[in-house]
Amino acid sequence: MAGEGEEVYVAAIDQGTTSTRFIVYDRHAKPVASHQLEFKQHYPEAGWVEHDPMEIIETVKVCMKEAVDNAKDGKYNVVAGLKAVGITNQRETTVMWSKSTGLPLYNAIVWMDARTSPVCRRLESELAGGRTHFVETCGLPISTYFSAMKLLWLLENVDAVKDAVRTDDALFGTIDTWLIWNLTGGVHGGQHVTDCSNASRTMLMNLKALDWDKPTLDALGIPAKILPKIISNSEKIGVVVDGFPLAGAPISGCLGDQHSAMLGQLCQKGEAKSTYGTGAFILLNTGEEVTQSSHGLLSTIAYKLGPSAPTNYALEGSIAIAGAAVQWLRDSLGIIQTAAEIEKLAETVPDSGGVYFVPAFNGLFAPWWRDDARGICIGITRFTNKGHIARAVLESMCFQVNDVLSSMHKDAGEAGEVKSAEGDFLLRVDGGATVNNLLMQIQADLLGSPVVRPADIETTALGAAYAAGLAAGVWTKDQVFAGLHKDNTTIFRPQLDETHRKKRADSWCKAVSRSFDLADLSL
Repeated sequence: MAGEGEEVYVAAIDQGTTSTRFIVYDRHAKPVASHQLEFKQHYPEAGWVEHDPMEIIETVKVCMKEAVDNAKDGKYNVVAGLKAVGITNQRETTVMWSKSTGLPLYNAIVWMDARTSPVCRRLESELAGGRTHFVETCGLPISTYFSAMKLLWLLENVDAVKDAVRTDDALFGTIDTWLIWNLTGGVHGGQHVTDCSNASRTMLMNLKALDWDKPTLDALGIPAKILPKIISNSEKIGVVVDGFPLAGAPISGCLGDQHSAMLGQLCQKGEAKSTYGTGAFILLNTGEEVTQSSHGLLSTIAYKLGPSAPTNYALEGSIAIAGAAVQWLRDSLGIIQTAAEIEKLAETVPDSGGVYFVPAFNGLFAPWWRDDARGICIGITRFTNKGHIARAVLESMCFQVNDVLSSMHKDAGEAGEVKSAEGDFLLRVDGGATVNNLLMQIQADLLGSPVVRPADIETTALGAAYAAGLAAGVWTKDQVFAGLHKDNTTIFRPQLDETHRKKRADSWCKAVSRSFDLADLSL
C-alpha cells in the first residue's frame, strides 16, 4: 500500500459505443480529471453498424493526453502518481486485424449490428439444439448480438480476413483485446488477451472452465489460433508503451462495460444494477453458481477479481436501444437539439397520452429475442404532440427494464435477491441517462420498487479503476466493498398505484406484440 502523503492515482479507459473517455481517480476513488470524445458511427446498410478501430485507438490517445493535462491544471501530478490503468469497453463488438501490419482487416462490427441474421437462421436450422444449442456451455442463445456470429460473417464474407487466416496473420478480438494489443506494443510484442467477462459474450467461452470451448469452435469452424488468451478481471497485464501518453503505466484491470458497472456499484450476491447508456443492461449477481434462465435472460460472468479469486456469475437482460432512442429523436427527427432537452419536453405533458413507443430499431433483445421486430409508435391521435412522443420514448426505456427485472424475479426467485431493511427490492442505477430525474421517477413508478442513484453515475469507469487498483495493491477487496463511494445516493420511490401500474404494463405488452414480424417491411 502507498504511503498516506504520496500522490496515488488509478485511471480507467472507458471505451463505449458512441464515445471514449479517460478518467483519473485519487486514492479515495474520487474522480479528479477526465476527458471524453464522441466518434463516428458508420451505417453502410440498414441494420448494419460499424466503427473504425483506428479512430477508436486515436480517441483513446487524445482522451489520455487531455485528461492528464486537465489534471495538471488542477495541480494533480498524475504522471508521477499513477499506479494502474483499468480498461472497460463496449462488449461483443468484433475486430479482425493483421498481426504483421497492425491494421484492421475490416471495420469493427458493433454489438447492435444485425447483418448476421441469415447466419443465425442457418445455424438454428443446422444444429440439433436450434437457437439454444450452445446455452449449456456459454449461457447465450444464437443471436446477432454475440461476437461469434460477427466473426463467422467476417470469415465467410471478407477476402482480407480469409487470406489473413490462411497465412496465419489474423488476430481476433473484442474492443478490450484490440486496445490492450495496441497499448502494450502492437506489432512489437503486444499482448493478445481478453478478460473472462468480455470472453463470456463471444458465445465461444465455456462459462465454468473460463476457457475457449473446443466443441463450440469445432461446430462453428472457428480456428483457435486467432483467439486471445483469457485472463481474470484484475491482474497485471502489461505496461503502456511509448507512443501513448502515460508510457510505462501498468495495465492491471479489464472488464466488459456492464460487468465493470456491476463492480462499480459494488453488487454482491443477490444485488442488481441497471446501466442506462446507448442500450440498457440489467445484471443480477448470482454468486459462485451459474444460474440458467428459462425466461429469456443470459447467464454470464459478473467478475473474477484475480487469477485465483472465485468467479461471480450473473443473470443479464440486455436491451439494445435505450439512450440511442433519445439520440434518434435528436439526430434523425430533430425533435430536440440536445439529449438533455428530452426531460423538459416530456415534462410539458402529465403522461404519454396513450402513446407507446417500442424502439425495436434492430429487433428486440431480452427477454423477447425477436430480430424480426422493428420500431413502432402506436396510440397516436390528433391530440398527440411531441411532448407525448418524448415521454413515450423515456417510458420505453423503463418498460424494457421492467420486462427484464420481471424475468429475473422468476429465474432467481425470492431467495436470489437481497431486500432492503424495509423489505424492498432496490434497483441500483447508473449511466449517462440517469441524470434525468423524470426518467428515474418513471422507472420507480413502473417498477413499483425504489431506484437508487449513486453520486458518481459513471460507475462503469469506476469498476475498471477498482479492478486495476486491486491488482496494483492500491486497495484491498475489503476496502472496495466497504464502499469507497457509497455516500450521497438519491432514492426515487414509486408514486403510482398498483392498478395503474398493471394497466400500463399490459398496454406495453400489447404494443411490443405489435412490433413483431415487421423486418420485411423495408424489402
